[in-house]
Amino acid sequence: MSIKRTILCAFASLALSVTPGAQQQPKPPTYGPPLTVGILHDNSINESSGLVASRSTSGAYWTHNDDGAFIYALNSRGAPLGVFHVTGAQARDWEDISIGPGPERGKSYLYIGDIGDNDAIRSEIVVYRVAEPALTTETVNLTRGAPGMTANAEAIRLRYPDGKFDAETLLVHPSTGNIYIITKVAVFRPVVYEAAAPFTPGQLITMKRLGEIRVPSLTGGVLTGGSVSPDGRRVALCDYFQGFELVLPAKSTDFNDIWKQRMTVFDLGKRKQGESIAYRSDGKAVLATSEGKNAPLIQVAINP
Repeated sequence: MSIKRTILCAFASLALSVTPGAQQQPKPPTYGPPLTVGILHDNSINESSGLVASRSTSGAYWTHNDDGAFIYALNSRGAPLGVFHVTGAQARDWEDISIGPGPERGKSYLYIGDIGDNDAIRSEIVVYRVAEPALTTETVNLTRGAPGMTANAEAIRLRYPDGKFDAETLLVHPSTGNIYIITKVAVFRPVVYEAAAPFTPGQLITMKRLGEIRVPSLTGGVLTGGSVSPDGRRVALCDYFQGFELVLPAKSTDFNDIWKQRMTVFDLGKRKQGESIAYRSDGKAVLATSEGKNAPLIQVAINP
């Protein structure tokens, strides 16, 4: 799954210059200190590999492990709000989760990325799209041993146009519903791929290669998670140690201009193996988790 942490630790605090010639950006955001606002209380969550803020329940978040077709709801302090089995989905290597529009107008959908491929052997990958489950006082009692059931998930089948790659970062644009996957690669630059909505479940879609992005770290593109802000104008990414943010220029109306911008680095605090990051539903903070039982829930305030 992960590259040896001993190698990563040697380089994590160092930075590379970023791509010159990017569009003029407004003043970069400022970031607060990383604060531990809670822990993941559910012991079934031992490999939190993705995180996303609910659009249906204020203050709620969704996460998942690498194994098993289950999604876990939690509140802003990490307390459990319910466990659901994703109906019709398989879990080969779930690596990230996002949220966005779908077939039914006005309803939010979770997008779960079965996109991991350590050995680069998969001829196709899958993103499962499922209507976000409702959370109630009764769902708090759901567990992995006795979970709730989601609606039937749709399998969005994807392939790269130019090879087979490992990836742990899935992004969904909150307005268009377009899917973005960023490859995970040590030392070298990761690549962004796009699949444009709408999607026909079951149909194999060849993604579009948008190009490389330069991550300001000597570890290169070892990206482990990502999120698009609710207003669709910022992207947060993370590796095992720190966070990064891209901001769309104020005058731009093309979201894909964001990949040409310089990344800002910010501190995500101490995480055992950080693989997830998510914007808070108001876009004024990001939250991150880590693998391991009772992992911290870390929040960093953002002043755009």
